[in-house]
Amino acid sequence: MSDSDRGGGGRGSALRLEGIAKTFSDGTVALEGLDLDVRTGEFLSILGPSGCGKSTALRLIAGLAEPTSGTVHRPAANPAAASEPDRPGDVRAGDVRAGDVGFVFQDPTLMPWATVFDNVRLPLRLIGANGPAARHRVEEALAMVGLADFARAHPRRLSGGMRMRVSIARALVTRPRLLLMDEPFAALDEITRFRLNDDLLALWRERRFTTVFVTHSVYESVYLSERIAVMTARPGRIARQIVIDPDAPRDAEFRLSHGFAEHCRGVSRALQAAMEERR
Repeated sequence: MSDSDRGGGGRGSALRLEGIAKTFSDGTVALEGLDLDVRTGEFLSILGPSGCGKSTALRLIAGLAEPTSGTVHRPAANPAAASEPDRPGDVRAGDVRAGDVGFVFQDPTLMPWATVFDNVRLPLRLIGANGPAARHRVEEALAMVGLADFARAHPRRLSGGMRMRVSIARALVTRPRLLLMDEPFAALDEITRFRLNDDLLALWRERRFTTVFVTHSVYESVYLSERIAVMTARPGRIARQIVIDPDAPRDAEFRLSHGFAEHCRGVSRALQAAMEERR
């Protein structure tokens, strides 16, 4: 694999998967021989056809499941979360490591009986963080996603895009170093999806949390990513890694540019080749 395929960069590793295989109890082999290194602070998309094991890989990274074989090297506990000096919004909890990873699922999975504020506060409650500092964190997270005025609303009052914003705020409220997103915008209309893509990129540029974003959209992966890992059909593994120009502006003009079209063609060809490898 060439340096451009690997992505270069020089940033340290935030996460590494080595020789990952996953076989379910019914005998389905979801992943086989999957290797992936995610660098600190990068935006990486995992792209592949439906059923190739993208979501399974993300759940293994999150620790929501364990591989049948292979090793997932997850990030160590965030020492800053426990040792930084007191400041507005500082949250001290018994289990800091629990807040190091944020997960946004395909469905917002909000509690319908709880307010937006209480939905976002849930991860802090689970790690034992309460009081004024936790409240500040929730308010900060809601402001980041543009929902400060909807803190007392219930999910039923919100549009699909707004519910997904709540889900993103909930994932960010612990200030995670690693954000995992499993096709979060797949069910949204194109205009809302574009808007949330832009909002997500703005948050990532500001906070520089390491992001692993699962999608089956070539266009979305090219728009969002610094690097794209293309998976084969099931059993899934990484067939190719493609670097997207990190200096290219991510805006409406980029989507219409010759460079964007060239990237999309290249990624589409890589995806087609990866799918054919497993036939």
